[in-house]
Amino acid sequence: LIMSDRGLVFSAGRPNQRVSAAAAAASGSSNKSLKGIIAGGITGGMEICITFPTEYVKTQLQLDEKVGAQKRYKGPIDCVKVTVRERGFFGLYRGLSVLLYGSIPKSAVRFGAFEEFKKRNSDAQGNLSTGRKFLCGLGAGICEAIFAVTPMETVKVKFINDQNSANPKFRGFFHGVREIVREQGLRGCYQGLTATMMKQGSNQAIRFLVVESLKDWYRGYRGDTDNTRPIPKLLTGVFGAVAGAASVFGNTPIDVVKTRMQGLEAHKYRSTAHCFVKIWREEGLKAFYKGTVPRLSRVCLDVGITFMIYDSFMELFNKIWK
Repeated sequence: LIMSDRGLVFSAGRPNQRVSAAAAAASGSSNKSLKGIIAGGITGGMEICITFPTEYVKTQLQLDEKVGAQKRYKGPIDCVKVTVRERGFFGLYRGLSVLLYGSIPKSAVRFGAFEEFKKRNSDAQGNLSTGRKFLCGLGAGICEAIFAVTPMETVKVKFINDQNSANPKFRGFFHGVREIVREQGLRGCYQGLTATMMKQGSNQAIRFLVVESLKDWYRGYRGDTDNTRPIPKLLTGVFGAVAGAASVFGNTPIDVVKTRMQGLEAHKYRSTAHCFVKIWREEGLKAFYKGTVPRLSRVCLDVGITFMIYDSFMELFNKIWK
């Protein structure tokens, strides 16, 4: 009898074979989670350098909330023009260091957690049911929200919001973090935690569900019953883009609330629920979909690239890291 994740299993082999098999299985299972963490970290750093300008534009549009007055930006293209005219091309990369410092651990936590949850919930053939795909993605999203995304996003939004001030007070990443903690305490880096958990949880639940389901469909279509043949990377990117679009339409309202809760004007809102109600009453339903176009373009590109890079590194690790 061997104790496994699924209970007691009877094995008829010799004692040393049984122990060796159990140890190998445990080692392989642990290695997969560790590979996921490392591959995820590399993926996060590469992806954010490619897609950051669209994140910058999306955040600026969501923070442009004046009611009854002329808004600063007419749309995403105007936002790009104004930023480049006033601050040059690299103005579109304001706050990149904040996101870069956070994207590596964020992606590492996300994929490492998903591999761990997947390992614990898959059947004997390594397959997940539709419900468990959703739950594994949800768990991965909540983990990244708590351990990486909330402090990173709060600082990033404050940096971008600070740029609109007449006299910006943040001189850099570490100076900004130091000022935020000095003025608001550690809690200042965890504004909007509830909204972020809702956003990241729903994001990853939708994305992993769609990507894993499309991968399973493709394997079935080509008759790959043992799941050993790699899926073409370009097709993985397409699956990721579809998953990204699904997550945008599914949770942009949550993203808007999260951004408002993390901005420099966050003191206007007593809670996530109060922020939602205030936006609804003062700006209407349309306000919950501010920044959808730049977010859609960024997320589709982002998620497509992410899954392509991640799968490439996981294949490489599986070849060289037995």
